[in-house]
Amino acid sequence: MQSMLMIDTLLVSPLGEIPLAAMGIATTIIAFILGIQMALANGTQLVLSRAVGSGIKSSLAKAFWAGLAINTAVALFFLALLSIFEQSLIQALTEDKSLHLQISSYLDFSKYLVIFTALTQVIIALFNGLGRTNIPFKGYLIELPINAILSYVLIHGVASFGGIGVEGAALGSLIAITIRLIYLMLCVHYDANVTIKLQTTKTLFLTNIKNHFIEIFPVAANVVMLSIGATIYQLLYSQLNINAYVAITLIMPWIRAGTQFITAWAHSSAITISQAIGSKKMNDLTKNVNVSIDVAVGISFVCALFFFGLSFIISGVYSDLDPSTYHALSVIAPLYIFLPIVRGYNTVHGHVLRALGKTTDVFKINFTGQWIISIPLCALIIFGFDGSIFWAFAIQPFEEVVKALPFRHLARKSLKEFDMQKASKLMYD
Repeated sequence: MQSMLMIDTLLVSPLGEIPLAAMGIATTIIAFILGIQMALANGTQLVLSRAVGSGIKSSLAKAFWAGLAINTAVALFFLALLSIFEQSLIQALTEDKSLHLQISSYLDFSKYLVIFTALTQVIIALFNGLGRTNIPFKGYLIELPINAILSYVLIHGVASFGGIGVEGAALGSLIAITIRLIYLMLCVHYDANVTIKLQTTKTLFLTNIKNHFIEIFPVAANVVMLSIGATIYQLLYSQLNINAYVAITLIMPWIRAGTQFITAWAHSSAITISQAIGSKKMNDLTKNVNVSIDVAVGISFVCALFFFGLSFIISGVYSDLDPSTYHALSVIAPLYIFLPIVRGYNTVHGHVLRALGKTTDVFKINFTGQWIISIPLCALIIFGFDGSIFWAFAIQPFEEVVKALPFRHLARKSLKEFDMQKASKLMYD
């Protein structure tokens, strides 16, 4: 999903600073919405995985259509908001009028991505729940080269066609994701093992949608909360001296990229645990959870090792910077090396707990750790004590340490109490 925006950014960069800045603002808006849609689809994925484990085809169909209805409704809601408040939002984000037209041009096409993403993500969740992960993977392999080639031609032109600039990036992505959607729909239609014919009454289906939404809403709320929290951190760091802020800005994309591997494993763990719950074969549930946590911690240490190596070469990756910036990067190196270890531990616990039906509790732990404790403490360090970059950035690993014990305690308690009765309550569809 993120690669679509990365390709657009890369291809637009030769056009200059104004188109690139315009697209940077526009893609921030779209990426925020896509993040919510992915969170909703991940919640649906747990329900679908339980249905797969149960072997009841009608449950699988109801979970799929409920998830599709919810994600599509949310997509239409955001599409309406973007269509109605587009200009007001753009003016609120930047006062530079030279950017307004280009941001609007990009959004005119890219806002429709939210509809296609809603559909594709739920279909992907279906295949992931079924263990057919090669199908979504092939879909991305089809989409990415089409996106890159089309976007390049539409942005820069070819032969007598002069290109349409930043609009071409959005249009190329829109055409590419449409092709991927067609591919996924054909896979659903022609796969004999996928049965999603809905056989239920309207009343029962509406009740199912309600229960489905109650379970997955905290997942989306959690993503929104953490995303806004990350933005608040960046705003707080912007109050440090310029070299400290630049150092943090440079290292954050590496942190996000590195921790994706841990998140991917955590998602996979949640799928297999949900399948076990659906099949009611839970004799090895605690053992499987422990293995999932151990592997996640192992991946986290590998990620930390990668960051350790990065700390030695980052000055070469980003050359010609001020010496004070390199000093700031070296000061926070121990913190960003340690961060993935504790964050990976919490990430896998969070996904395991969601698989056990504890999505609301996960939200409460994250909200308390980030908004009640860590963000106010970070503000106090920066504004109250005029703290250095080390103590300001140390709040991020501190936040994860604060959340680690509650996550572990809740996971152990939930596993101990989890039984057939609780499993049956999760199987509302």
